[in-house]
Amino acid sequence: MLTRKQHELICFINDRLEASGVSPSFEEMKEALDLKSKSGVHRLISALEERKFIRRLPNRARALEVLRMPERPEAARKAPAAPPAPGNVRNLPEPANDVIEIPLHGRIAAGVPIEAFEGHSMLAVPAALLGSGEHYALEVSGDSMVDAGILDGDYALIRRAETARDGEIIVALIDDSEATLKYYRREGAMIRLDPANRAYDPQRYAPDQVRVQGKLAGLLRRYD
Repeated sequence: MLTRKQHELICFINDRLEASGVSPSFEEMKEALDLKSKSGVHRLISALEERKFIRRLPNRARALEVLRMPERPEAARKAPAAPPAPGNVRNLPEPANDVIEIPLHGRIAAGVPIEAFEGHSMLAVPAALLGSGEHYALEVSGDSMVDAGILDGDYALIRRAETARDGEIIVALIDDSEATLKYYRREGAMIRLDPANRAYDPQRYAPDQVRVQGKLAGLLRRYD
């Protein structure tokens, strides 16, 4: 049996993966479960990992895979539990081996804004990392998103979009000249761009100063 919080967390992770294909950040999990700190999220994830409900995917930041789901309460009332599959692992689709080339638009700051990206080369990306829509990649520069698992030198895979909801990680173009990767928040009449590192302060702008250029869809990391 899982605790109530463990059950809530795995359901939240699974629902997010099914909706977007991207694991939620630790900050999003903390807010969804109304926890006081991300250390509580770490403990819940470790417990789920030890019990073989989830696993962390190697070489991918903030990437989790749901191996099996506990029975949801509404399902338990409707039908008896089915016998577990061998190894208690869900039947998951085979990973796609196709590779897609998407535009690589230079470097983007994860610390403070830098000049907006210009020009591009191409980056080969496994198709399994991308969902529907048009995508491009940016090389991350800086450490202000480390608590979201986004590190200096990572390649952020961005799905083009012009709008965003509170809590989503976006590429924001500021004053049509500078781009940055941050959490998007509405704060009264202002737009607040939040880092994921306590060493950095939020940035606040008037709505006409900020244009959403896309949403984070995935990450690639290279190891030398």
